[in-house]
Amino acid sequence: MARTLILRPSAKINLTLHVGARRADGYHDLRTLLQSVTLHDTLTISERRGPFGLACRTPGVPSDRSNLVWKAAEVLWAAMGRTGDPRDAHVKIDKTIPSQAGLGGGSADAAAALVGLNTLWGAHQSRRDLMHLATRLGSDVPFFFQGGTALGTGRGEELYPVDDVQRLGVVIVKPSFGVSTAEAYAWLDADRASDAAEAPAGQPEGRGSVAEVELGWPNGPVRLENDLMAPVGRRHPVIGEIIEACLSLGASGAQMSGSGSAVFGLFPESGAARAARRLRRPDWLVLVAQTQSRREAARRMGL
Repeated sequence: MARTLILRPSAKINLTLHVGARRADGYHDLRTLLQSVTLHDTLTISERRGPFGLACRTPGVPSDRSNLVWKAAEVLWAAMGRTGDPRDAHVKIDKTIPSQAGLGGGSADAAAALVGLNTLWGAHQSRRDLMHLATRLGSDVPFFFQGGTALGTGRGEELYPVDDVQRLGVVIVKPSFGVSTAEAYAWLDADRASDAAEAPAGQPEGRGSVAEVELGWPNGPVRLENDLMAPVGRRHPVIGEIIEACLSLGASGAQMSGSGSAVFGLFPESGAARAARRLRRPDWLVLVAQTQSRREAARRMGL
């Protein structure tokens, strides 16, 4: 019988994101504290004779070579020393992680595809080898081989694991629009060039971008900060509205994740679902998750 693997790659949030100047290669130097959460997609990877196939029913998610999962298949196929297009596998993606949200859904799916196809094709690539291949797909992709809590530097691909944070409830709110990574960084560069004011319109002053939250670490609380939140919030004031709503319902901290447009609020684990019910709006997608340990993230990835 044909083999089938089911993997559930987790989303991530950025507890901190500091963005340096733009480099000669077009990227920015980053320093970010990444955290995986229990919100996940599902990839069903099956043996199937013939050309490589990809299916996803979510509107706006491509099922062709532009999808990072397809690119992951191409990268692994070439690393195996095989020529031509990848073959003999089919991947079905069931999306729960929203796109253009700063939650790393496409990157997580690509990492899971590398793991699953490595097994299905008998590629025998080590975890280190797969992480190296992942850097060719995107700056976020290597993190999903790590999971849990990790410090990312460079473009975000240089990873240093740190102690897992305590279990926290995470409410994720995505407004009706998305923000591409390219847009967010272009806005940051433009605002820096024009010496724009530091605080975005609509953001509660002194709260969303500077809240300190207890993560269960002996060295004290962590200061939530995201350098991309000001330029994105200036163009989309609803980011600040969502942060204010989370804080008003008792979040210990709230901010935009990555390049947006999703905002997360951190709550006691028992209070997240109640807050989520009160946050629901016709044009807000509200999701409930928890922070995730490194071991749990690895298990869902099949590592």
